[in-house]
Amino acid sequence: MKQIAQRRLFRRLTRFARDDAASLTVEAVILMPMLFWAFGATFLFFDMFRESTVSEKAAYTVGDMLSRETNAITPTYMDNTLTLFSTLSGVPQEDIGLRVSVIRWDEDDEVYDLRWSQARGGTAPLEADLVETWEDTLPIMVDEEQIILVETFVDYSPFMNVGLGDTMLDTFVYTRPRFAPQLVWED
Repeated sequence: MKQIAQRRLFRRLTRFARDDAASLTVEAVILMPMLFWAFGATFLFFDMFRESTVSEKAAYTVGDMLSRETNAITPTYMDNTLTLFSTLSGVPQEDIGLRVSVIRWDEDDEVYDLRWSQARGGTAPLEADLVETWEDTLPIMVDEEQIILVETFVDYSPFMNVGLGDTMLDTFVYTRPRFAPQLVWED
């Protein structure tokens, strides 16, 4: 009896597998959600990389602006730099952070020396201990040379959930002072 029931079940499953009536509808029901997810994920990744590229270009612009500065940098100047970065990147100020630091290479001690660091937009200034560990990150410099480091942080919130979640897009840009040997901070 058990064997007969197994044969009937096997025959029905075989018949079901060979039956191709309405298979297009079944395939569409199975594949359409995956197709919509893939389309949404592709658009979302494109948007995230676009936002990252725009933020990076804005950071290069801020770095270039600071490298041409011959006067001292003040708190008002830094506030306006954050506003400029927000305008260039198209991101509201509450979703961005900006940190500007001046770093010098000391050949005698063979160490990167943090001269000053200022941050705006909920970001903390750079710590001197951290800079000393960035030998692989910072460029090779001559003795007493200074660079201007511009770091930007943008909170990216995707408009739909495809498994990405909120992401911090950060940029790390350094330039050399052009018209003056150093960039000075003044309170």
